Amino acid sequence: MTDRTRRVIVDTDTAGDDTQALLLAAASGRLAIEGVTICAGNVDFHYEVENAKYTLDLAGVADDVTVYEGATEPLLATHDYADYVHGEGGLGGERFPDTGIRSGGQYAPDYIVERAREHPGELTLVCIAPLTNVALALQREPDLGDLLDEVWVMGGNANCVGNVTPAAEYNFWVDPHAAKKVLADLDVTLFDWGVTARDTVFDGDTLEEFTAIDTEFGTFFDEIAASVRAFNRDSFGRDETTQPDSGTMAALIEPSLVEESGTYHVEVDDREGLTRGYSAVDEHRVTDGEPRTTVVEAFDTGRFAAMFRAMLHGRPPESGLD
Repeated sequence: MTDRTRRVIVDTDTAGDDTQALLLAAASGRLAIEGVTICAGNVDFHYEVENAKYTLDLAGVADDVTVYEGATEPLLATHDYADYVHGEGGLGGERFPDTGIRSGGQYAPDYIVERAREHPGELTLVCIAPLTNVALALQREPDLGDLLDEVWVMGGNANCVGNVTPAAEYNFWVDPHAAKKVLADLDVTLFDWGVTARDTVFDGDTLEEFTAIDTEFGTFFDEIAASVRAFNRDSFGRDETTQPDSGTMAALIEPSLVEESGTYHVEVDDREGLTRGYSAVDEHRVTDGEPRTTVVEAFDTGRFAAMFRAMLHGRPPESGLD
């Protein structure tokens, strides 16, 4: 850790790539995980909680980082799990942790608010789940944005096709009401599905290299990647994976990975129907909405892969940039 260490709370619906984001954060000397909060999303809530604890334990930080349980369902909507991508349980379908590690005693939105009030301007919120917990925290503390240093969100699809419907990315689709509130009330850096699908892809050759790495992290990645690879082969005929959550975390660790960005007004459609969860990004400023969402528009794929490789080998991810 250094004087430049960024203190983060990670809000996650722990499955698949969420675990790799947690490993990147835990392995980096540039981040200090203050706590992990769990939100309804990818798989059954109990699995998400245990997956987070297992990942933190694998990283050797479970004694220092507490998991806080949050919203077990979206604000108003109902949703489907993404276990068809991540496998039953969220870790590829073969691993179902039962860690015995106790959760923190606070409700996750209360924890976020309390920590932000105790340490104004010092904490970054990294949101790699539907935004239910964050919206609930905003209900409790309308000045949350002033209390936090930064808010990073993986979600939305900036003028591109979604990944759960043609109109929407999964996190925003799960809880569109929460996404709408968060983007309206907070200054957010958004790592969307478009940059994910273009700039975080690991192709078959890269995956063969990474899954052959003979470490605990390498073996773990092999297990969680298997179900995603199978889904992408069956659905699109391509042997590849995307890394939305670990891409977001890597950009926080090494900001120079973000090669282009723009700040826009973003409105989320919270109506039921074909456009539920659609994120309308006003790139040409044709509305009178306030531009307050910074959208990552280009991301350094090669240097990200180098950071991911270093993490799988058990080194700080930033060491892969040396």
